[in-house]
Amino acid sequence: MDHSEDPTHGQQELSFYNHHYRRYCYLPLFVFEGISGKFISAILRPGKRPKGVENAMLIKRILKRLRAVWPQTHIILRGDGHFSNPELMQLALDDPYTDFIFGMTGNRILLDFARPFLDTNHHQHAVRCENARKAEAVVPHATRSYHEMAYAAGSWPQPFRAILKAEVMALGDNARFVVTSLDLPTPELLYRELYCARGQDENFIKMIKNDLASDRTSSPSFLANQMRLFFSCAAYVLHHALRTEVLVYTELAQAQPATVILKLFKLAVRVVQYKDRVKLQLPTHCTVKSLLQKVTEILYQIRPPPPHSA
Repeated sequence: MDHSEDPTHGQQELSFYNHHYRRYCYLPLFVFEGISGKFISAILRPGKRPKGVENAMLIKRILKRLRAVWPQTHIILRGDGHFSNPELMQLALDDPYTDFIFGMTGNRILLDFARPFLDTNHHQHAVRCENARKAEAVVPHATRSYHEMAYAAGSWPQPFRAILKAEVMALGDNARFVVTSLDLPTPELLYRELYCARGQDENFIKMIKNDLASDRTSSPSFLANQMRLFFSCAAYVLHHALRTEVLVYTELAQAQPATVILKLFKLAVRVVQYKDRVKLQLPTHCTVKSLLQKVTEILYQIRPPPPHSA
């Protein structure tokens, strides 16, 4: 789960000033399946920071649809600090097959917990840098360690694991926190392998936003902009299916939408119309001719879905 900022212009419905981005904007919510990148949902939102009740309302609706098909599948809700609120935590607690891992803003209690580890890492980092200079090796960029404590804010339903990344760099200290309902794995694996993988969601958003124009929400009507977002997300679903089902094992298996559009669709062809068919004649030196042939053969074998019965 992640939010993305879409700038707005003029008197657009539900366009609000967001101090974090320092502009008027929309703040849509995107939800993906974190491993495959499959699209789950996108909701256009006003530019204000979402409240916990709103987040829980949206995610509860999504979980209900998922549980209708996968009633006992273990689902982990993963998101940044926008989602670290008691309503979403309680939503996960109410489902025995759901856990969460959210980013968390540091406060006095958490920063006091982090201080001894940061001090220790300061000393270790200085020693490592000195040893690297003596050995004429590359000076390490950072020294970090991972720790955990039981923590509960006053509004939380119960204490949870708070994971600390205590990092010391040349630019200064970098203490980062996440909170989770998971008992395993270790703090380092949980932060590095599970939480930091959230960055891949931002790549999915970039595909929709940069290549498929999901931020082209310039209509005065909020509902019209939601429809524009819907069309961009539908294009992402088509791209994902094309890339994973048709372009798999080809040079475009991991390609961005813009690359697929440029190589497979933005082509110069000669259109020749016959009585019973239309031929598209490619240039003699078309670099993707063999790939196009493979793609069209695969698509030709796909049967259309049966019509829905009345």
